[in-house]
Amino acid sequence: MIFTPTSKVIVQGIMEPLGVTCAPLMKEYGTQVVAGISPGFGGQTLKGIPVFDMLEQALPLIGSVDAAVICTPPYAALDAALEAIAAGIRQVILISQGIPPLDMVHLIRKAEATETLLVGPNSPGIIVPGQILLGIHPPNLYTPGSVGLISRSGTLTYEVAWTLTQAGLGQSIGVSVGGDMIVGSSFPQWLQILDEDDRTEVIVLVGEIGGDSEEAAAHYIEEAIDKPVVAYIAGRSAPRGRRMGHAGAIIDSQIADFGPDVGSADSKVNAFKRAKIPVADRPSEIPTLVNELIKTSAQRSAG
Repeated sequence: MIFTPTSKVIVQGIMEPLGVTCAPLMKEYGTQVVAGISPGFGGQTLKGIPVFDMLEQALPLIGSVDAAVICTPPYAALDAALEAIAAGIRQVILISQGIPPLDMVHLIRKAEATETLLVGPNSPGIIVPGQILLGIHPPNLYTPGSVGLISRSGTLTYEVAWTLTQAGLGQSIGVSVGGDMIVGSSFPQWLQILDEDDRTEVIVLVGEIGGDSEEAAAHYIEEAIDKPVVAYIAGRSAPRGRRMGHAGAIIDSQIADFGPDVGSADSKVNAFKRAKIPVADRPSEIPTLVNELIKTSAQRSAG
C-alpha cells in the first residue's frame, strides 16, 4: 500500500471551514500533518499544525511531502492541486466538491502526465484503518483487517465499513473515488491497486445508479482481477430518469458498448452477475458474501 503512518501530509485550504474540520481529525488519528496552506493565514497554527501562505514557503522547512489533502473552495482547487503536483507531491486527495468540470479535465491530464494519484473530488478521501487518515472518514467506524473497500459514495462507504466492522471483518483500506461528474481515479485503477496489495484478501465495491463506472469495473474485474470481489449497488428503488444526489447520476443516458439501459441499477447488477461477481441486495448481506468468498479462497489454497 502506498499510504503508511510515515507519510507526510499537507492540508491545502486548512483555514477554510472544511480544512478546520479535516486537519485536526487527521492529526488526532495519527496522520503526520506537517503543514497547512491558506493564503493570508501564514504564521498561524491550527491545533499545532503550522500554517503557510504558499506551499513553496513550507517546503524548505518541512522537506518532501507524500500527500496533499485539498479542502479549498471549488474554484481554488485546481490551483492548489497544480501547486502540489509542481512541488513533487504524487498523491492528491480532493475533498472539495463542485470543482468545475473543465478544471478537472485539466487536472486529470496533468496528473496522468506526472503519474500522480488523484482521488476525488467530492470525496471523504482515504483511510487505512489503524494507520493513516487522509480526509474526513469517521475513524470509529473502521477497524484494521483485510477487506478492501472502494465506493463512489462517502456515506455508503461509512455504512458498509461499519457493517463489516460489526461482523468482525476489518478493512485494509476505505476509499471513495468521489461523487462529482468527473473524478480523478477510477474503480479499475483502485481495483488494480488492491489486487496488488498484500494486505487485501477480498474487495468490496460499492456502486450506485448513474454513469457507466460500475459496468466498466465489472468488465475489468472479469478480465484482470484475481482477488474475489463483492459488489453492492445503491439506488435500486430510485425512479428512472431522475437525477440523483450525485452529479451525473442520471439513468436514461446511452453509452456505447454497454447498452441502452446503462446507468440503471439493473444494468449494473447484470454486469456484475455476468462477470460472476456476487451482488448484495442490501449492505447487511455484504459480510455474509465476504465470509463465503474468504472460505472458498482458503479451500482453493488448501487444495
